[in-house]
Amino acid sequence: MEVVIVPDAKAGGEIVAEAMARLLRRKPDALLGVATGSTPLPVYQALAAKVAAGAVDTSRARVAQLDEYVGLPAEHPESYRSVLRREVLQPLGIGVDAFMGPDGTAEDIPGACEAYDTALAEAGGVDLQLLGIGTDGHIGFNEPCSSLASRTRIKTLTEQTRIDNARFFGGDIEQVPHHVITQGIGTILDARHVVLLATGEGKADAVAASVEGPLASVCPASALQLHPHATVVVDEDAASKLKLAHYFRHTYVNKPDWQGI
Repeated sequence: MEVVIVPDAKAGGEIVAEAMARLLRRKPDALLGVATGSTPLPVYQALAAKVAAGAVDTSRARVAQLDEYVGLPAEHPESYRSVLRREVLQPLGIGVDAFMGPDGTAEDIPGACEAYDTALAEAGGVDLQLLGIGTDGHIGFNEPCSSLASRTRIKTLTEQTRIDNARFFGGDIEQVPHHVITQGIGTILDARHVVLLATGEGKADAVAASVEGPLASVCPASALQLHPHATVVVDEDAASKLKLAHYFRHTYVNKPDWQGI
């Protein structure tokens, strides 16, 4: 894994947005895998600024969803489809016809999961998948001890995850669904480039376990060690537990500018 240590969340967003922009200049119809939550917002904001400035064209870009609540109508303001429409599609000027996601309201959920995996493959695969990381090392909704070969599937949310997400539902945990559809770890690893963005001291232990710890299902993000092109972008706080931080800084400063991440 390449580890890039940046001063703050804004700088991290700029670096990842530039990686996306470079990809789109090379491949205008690239399929971007996107995540929800507060961590990736600086990425979307920086990329939208590039679009507004004419530095990159997103008119042919495609977007793929990482996960979705089960049973929540697509038009619900907190469905991830709605969230991504507000935070990604609209700011980037990408139409809903260029958006792919699993059907969380399907009667046959296992069938919907399999269909989404198939759709991603038929679309040519994800070119760049953006990820966040949980304090326990989860990526997507692949909680600790998820299979490292898992495909898109239904998962039961932990009570802590539902408590954490209740803030998006007016603080009412009863409104938070119990289940989600998530790309599996194996599905995530199919992407050509995986970029994990982490900010804040609360993510430091998870980042260290993912990058420098053993490959283990107890830390799902450690599976990125198996990927041929995985990049971990972290701010100083999230990097604070890395033993090899000096080495990571040295290698990034001395890489050629044309290489990007």
